[in-house]
Amino acid sequence: MTKKGKAVTILVAEDDEDDRMLMQDALEENRLANDLHFVCDGEELMDYLQHRGQYHDPKTSPRPSLILLDLNMPRKDGREALKEIKSDPALRQIPVVVLTTSKAEEDILRTYDLGVSSFIAKPVIFESMVQIIKALGKYWFEIVELPDKN
Repeated sequence: MTKKGKAVTILVAEDDEDDRMLMQDALEENRLANDLHFVCDGEELMDYLQHRGQYHDPKTSPRPSLILLDLNMPRKDGREALKEIKSDPALRQIPVVVLTTSKAEEDILRTYDLGVSSFIAKPVIFESMVQIIKALGKYWFEIVELPDKN
């Protein structure tokens, strides 16, 4: 998918391989997987965003238009990564959508306090995931105005 002729880059931070495959299939079903990147935890997410290690090349690790973030990941969880992203002036404009199995009120409140753009409970049924991804794609890439990538 493109936004006004520009490629849309989606970065998914998800440690569960089955959930990654489910999201990838749902993104492909909605034609949103043309520039899709996955990381497995918050450490890898921050390495990607700050072009460290295997993500040093901006051509193979482009700045995302949208981050889909799981909260419960090893090494550095999504809450810690979100706090880092939103406290970094170079990254804070990137929309972050939490997509997690947690429905805890504490997680919802904390992530919004940290600056998350949206909080979505991850569905277990593929068709529900397809509908959520369709709505996300329409909203983030057809309706809202996003800043140009830096």
